Amino acid sequence: MPRPLPAFSLTGARILHDGALIDAPLSVAEGRLVDTAPRQIDLSGYMILPGIIDLHGDAFEHHMAPRPSAPFPFLTGLTGTDRDAAANGVTTAWMAQSWSWEGGHRGPDYAEDFLKAHAAYRRRMQTDLRIQIRCETHTVDQQDRLIAAIRDHGVDYVIFNNHLDEAVALAETKPEEIVYWARKSGRTADEHMARVNAARERDKDVPRYLCNLAAAFDRMGVTYGSHDDQDAATRERYSMIGAKICEFPTSMKAAVVARTWGDPILMGAPNVVRGGSQSGNISAAVLIAEGACDALVSDYYYPALSQAAFKLSDNGLMPLAKAWEMISTRPAAIMGLDDRGTLDSGKRADLTIINADTRQIEATMTGGRWTHLCGEVASRITETPTLLSVAAE
Repeated sequence: MPRPLPAFSLTGARILHDGALIDAPLSVAEGRLVDTAPRQIDLSGYMILPGIIDLHGDAFEHHMAPRPSAPFPFLTGLTGTDRDAAANGVTTAWMAQSWSWEGGHRGPDYAEDFLKAHAAYRRRMQTDLRIQIRCETHTVDQQDRLIAAIRDHGVDYVIFNNHLDEAVALAETKPEEIVYWARKSGRTADEHMARVNAARERDKDVPRYLCNLAAAFDRMGVTYGSHDDQDAATRERYSMIGAKICEFPTSMKAAVVARTWGDPILMGAPNVVRGGSQSGNISAAVLIAEGACDALVSDYYYPALSQAAFKLSDNGLMPLAKAWEMISTRPAAIMGLDDRGTLDSGKRADLTIINADTRQIEATMTGGRWTHLCGEVASRITETPTLLSVAAE
């Protein structure tokens, strides 16, 4: 375990406090933010922001298998994900692991093995890495197994999604996409579509399955929602069973219903940075401008989180302080994480430190431990050797 850092204050930087960037010192002691501390580090020219909280990301899949046919051990993949997140200012992150009829790296067998590996890795974590289960709606024969896995491994976040219609549409219009999709699971296109058709035969069982899961999640205190809602009726059905979080609505109608019901709406930060959805769905910037987006997530690319906040500010959609809250304060509130998301005294010392000129993340602190250091910040901290306890020790 890392040695605790002595109490210290970061001075000269601008910090995010009460919805605005202000000039004020920030003090850390025993992993928490405190009112004052004697030892000082000058961070003039930097911004100190609440650590990024990522509610949905599948970039970890690239660390687990850089190529579909080249998987690496779970330990290697988790270590790479951990470092990748920390280097991009992320202090808490949910890795979106599928529980699907597809099998392979998206099937229940793989998910259970991943959950076990995650538990074994926990003592070595720098970032607070958690697992979100992406449950395909037609895995109706997996009910007891799924509930047991969530209970036994302390999973606190589940998202429902249904990719069957997408598979059928691709088979008709872009069969080469089905070939690629199937290959990732080690199957032929025909074998993949056989699984699709078998899953579709369970349509009548899906409503009861989802209601049973919802009831179990309520008992266990699991937060749950849905992914890629295509229309108003779909979002309404999910909301009515308690699946309140609306991830990546693909239409304005679905987002409007979510807003009407008071359901948190999540969109991808890469969508903001690139100026639109890579899959042709609704623009995140459009939803943000309409007040129909509560938080941004990494989706498939951790660097997009901080970049999206700056882009929203540069484009005049909102001040940087408010944009940053979409990747820190609001995600914390959505998940009920009262100990993080702001730079208030008593909170966890989860910090993202950014060079104000270059906008590069030069330091990340998670729970009072340095998880990433580079650039001038690293030079300034090395001038105070007693402050060099890091998470990897």
